[in-house]
Amino acid sequence: MLKDSLFNPKKLPKDAEEVLKNFDSIIQGILPLNSKQISKLPDDIRELSHQLTDERDTRRTAYMNEKVTLSAYTRYFMWWNLVRLTRLFSNIDLDKANIKDGDACIDLGSGPLTAVIALWLSRPELRTLNLTWYCVDISPTALSLGEDLFLSVAARTLEEDMENKWKIIRIKGQMGTSIKEKAKLLVCANMFNEVFQSESRPLDFLAKKYSEDLTRYGYKETSYLIIEPGIPRSARFISLLRDTFIRKNMAISAPCSHCETCPMDGRLLKGPHMNKTADASRTGKWCNFAFPVKNAPEKLQKLSAAAKIPKERVVLSFVYATPMANKNAAAGKSLVKNERPSKEADSKKQAVEKTTLLRIASDPIRLKDKIGFYACSELGLVLYIPKKGQLTFSGDLVEVVLPKKELRKDFKSGALIVE
Repeated sequence: MLKDSLFNPKKLPKDAEEVLKNFDSIIQGILPLNSKQISKLPDDIRELSHQLTDERDTRRTAYMNEKVTLSAYTRYFMWWNLVRLTRLFSNIDLDKANIKDGDACIDLGSGPLTAVIALWLSRPELRTLNLTWYCVDISPTALSLGEDLFLSVAARTLEEDMENKWKIIRIKGQMGTSIKEKAKLLVCANMFNEVFQSESRPLDFLAKKYSEDLTRYGYKETSYLIIEPGIPRSARFISLLRDTFIRKNMAISAPCSHCETCPMDGRLLKGPHMNKTADASRTGKWCNFAFPVKNAPEKLQKLSAAAKIPKERVVLSFVYATPMANKNAAAGKSLVKNERPSKEADSKKQAVEKTTLLRIASDPIRLKDKIGFYACSELGLVLYIPKKGQLTFSGDLVEVVLPKKELRKDFKSGALIVE
């Protein structure tokens, strides 16, 4: 049974869809390009893409202060980031962050305020609150442009006679920069992917270090939402960061269905199910989620094609840690539920049903005559085979009844098979 999804497009507000659809027009009104510059834009985007990937070692630290770079970034990378973040933010349970009127929030590595704008678009209920956003980035130019973009987006989405209650405080700095207020919600989007470029220390060390840095900005009621690209290194870091939050007695509200050991942490697979010769160099499954771009703005998809970097799917890895609700949860209480038989059933003959929650974390996998998905659960890695005709997508949270007999294992992955 489907419990929820990370990427249900129906959760995205209609006014947010309109803003995303015409985000290029909003940028043009603030950072205009002439016809010659517009014709050159695909080349600028492709060049920036190289700088962000295979040429990152030669890229200047303050690259976002350059007008051409910032124009290409906002018109392509920021636009795509808004697509993926608004889809995620509109589906996760932000009520658990318990954001109230007058709270302070922090966006680290804010750039042009992508995460702040995405939250405004995806959560209309937050627009009515007086919130102070401390937006931290090493590029004051990006922060300034981001505030202008935010104000323009807010003006387009505010209801009649409603004022913008979000206060933006721009701070030139980086993680570790002092902020006078503690945050009720701390958000980082794509920041650590940038930090990794100058780091040679092991990821487990970095996760512990940066976890301490992050939590200095909060207090016991703070929630942390960390989003990174859906690539193996970032996913491994997110898994390690998740572990540090659990050790700090926090709940993992998404994407995990449990607080047990992460079965998709990206480490080398080990165990008796592995062939020691053929599989010695195979890497473990890594946690990432994806959705197709069919609902993305048409103009953005055309621009991507013109820049020769088209997308078929949007991928991310993330962790959403919230204050622990109760002591049972703090102890990592099992999420496997025992359901009592109906009163009509003979309790002596009918066994108690056990159910568990699976978070789908892969694209469809073609088996011999069925379709399967890798999923995360407190049981470990699961190969989930849904019933024929049951629509299942990456990011879905599914509740399943466990069979009474011992679960079989998939020989290739070592995953438990749940049908």
